[in-house]
Amino acid sequence: MSESIDVTGRLRKMPAQAGDPVAYTLAVGDTRIPLNDLIGQTVRLDFDGVIRCIHCDRTTKKSFNQGYCYPCFRKLAACDSCIMSPEKCHYHQGTCREPEWGEANCMVEHVVYLANSSGLKVGITRGSQVPTRWIDQGAVTAIPMLRVASRYLSGLVEVACKNHVADRTNWRAMLKGDVPELDLVQERRKMLELIEDDLAQLRAKHGQDSIRVVEEVSLGLGYPVQVWPSKVKTHNLDKTPEVEGLLEGIKGQYLMLDTGVINIRKFTGYEVRFRVLD
Repeated sequence: MSESIDVTGRLRKMPAQAGDPVAYTLAVGDTRIPLNDLIGQTVRLDFDGVIRCIHCDRTTKKSFNQGYCYPCFRKLAACDSCIMSPEKCHYHQGTCREPEWGEANCMVEHVVYLANSSGLKVGITRGSQVPTRWIDQGAVTAIPMLRVASRYLSGLVEVACKNHVADRTNWRAMLKGDVPELDLVQERRKMLELIEDDLAQLRAKHGQDSIRVVEEVSLGLGYPVQVWPSKVKTHNLDKTPEVEGLLEGIKGQYLMLDTGVINIRKFTGYEVRFRVLD
């Protein structure tokens, strides 16, 4: 089956299903390719120079915010600065770019969580995005800590947590498999103690039921990796439109080849040809 794989189309973020290990799919146009089965085989990506916006489908010379053209980047709520900094959400001020989108995606329950992807970090996500968000970050374990009423409120809680813990993943350490063991139940307990006063202030302003402590269990995640790279070299389709190598693993949104790693999500909207050469 793998010998017949030769498809052309627009790249999308890799869908993934939690399992032992996580099961990845490569989305190229309308084709969905099970990737775990291809580990140990030589694959090739050829970028043909065309980038199409994943929202409006227009051709763009440059991709913004992982797949959008510049006009969509400027007008869509999904591309607003508050997506990266949720504490800057301005929906309540009546200035959301797309109020209906905001109601569906921001004014819904969010989870504030702790994860171990390259060490302890705090993060937020919509409740419906658990565990997808954790997989995309390459977390080996993650645990919900709080459930809050909106994205804005989750951002305020995250800001309080960032005084004590990182909110970023060291992606190079994550891809090397260089991840320390952590007891996330214990880390959650310590974090809740550290931000106790902050939570009290937020509840006083936004309502006692707006922030709920949860006792949900942690989730462990394993990834389909045969060989961990000792050094992380990255492939960039903008600079080198032909990428080829032995597929040695998949983690986060990265394909790990013996020639380097490539972040598939970064090149969302790129028209490519994907082949298995073995």
